Amino acid sequence: MNIQEAIDDFLNYCIFEKGLADKTKESYANDLDVYLNFLKEQGKTKTSEIKSDDIKLFLKIRSGEASTTIAHNLTVIKNFHAYLVKEKICKEDPAEFIERPKLRKALPKTLSEDDVDKLLDINLVTPFDYRNKAMLELMYGCGLRVSEVINLEINDIDVTNCLIRILGKGSKERDVPVGEYALKYLELYLEKRELLLKNKSCDKLFLNNHGVGMTRQGFFKNLKQILKEKGLNTDVSPHTLRHSFATHLVNRGADLRSIQEMLGHSDISTTKIYAEVSDDKVIKDYNKYHLRSHK
Repeated sequence: MNIQEAIDDFLNYCIFEKGLADKTKESYANDLDVYLNFLKEQGKTKTSEIKSDDIKLFLKIRSGEASTTIAHNLTVIKNFHAYLVKEKICKEDPAEFIERPKLRKALPKTLSEDDVDKLLDINLVTPFDYRNKAMLELMYGCGLRVSEVINLEINDIDVTNCLIRILGKGSKERDVPVGEYALKYLELYLEKRELLLKNKSCDKLFLNNHGVGMTRQGFFKNLKQILKEKGLNTDVSPHTLRHSFATHLVNRGADLRSIQEMLGHSDISTTKIYAEVSDDKVIKDYNKYHLRSHK
């Protein structure tokens, strides 16, 4: 079959039988158009003429592009050739044994220890200052997700044993140690918390200006304002503090298993990304500071 006709058949199959969304279909069409133009340059016009080496050359030519782009190209090509075999248009699948490129996870953004100190240096004047200080100290000090912080209730705090009970993803409970520093400002906030209640009853630990539990949006808005006041990068998200908590622990020699427990990761492979961040820093520091790292 003519390659162009085969591509048209495949795209119709994707729309009418697979129910692909318009944007996905458009993405498939663009990838296959690039693939088709490449095959034409190689003098290939029939589907039966396409060989594994053609696909490998196509990927090699595109090797300068992002690995995610190449991976997407190959996925579309694999789906196309699998369809041709399934419909008995071709006997063999030239893409069957071509491996997808390994994608490296993007390293999480973190704050330096100095920037964390700057962020947490909040002048305590109003009850809201005490709340913000306690929230951020707790988030960074315990590596919490924003959802875990805003869902904390008064009874989740165990001051005696310096622990907080966290309800994490999948409703999994875990006990996380609280450092003396975070605990100190948590206790100071609790002394002011009554002023935020406004004669209401609320079990949530952190309250907004309406006397009810802090929302995710409210937390994010407050963090942005503090970052702006401190002259720090306002692109920082609440999750950056969690990443910073883990990265700083790794940099100071903490065991990955311990960090896994504190973060509530079910799989150690999720936690290992912070070791990669640390390794990345080691390489950068070596290149920057070592006397003989450059000629």
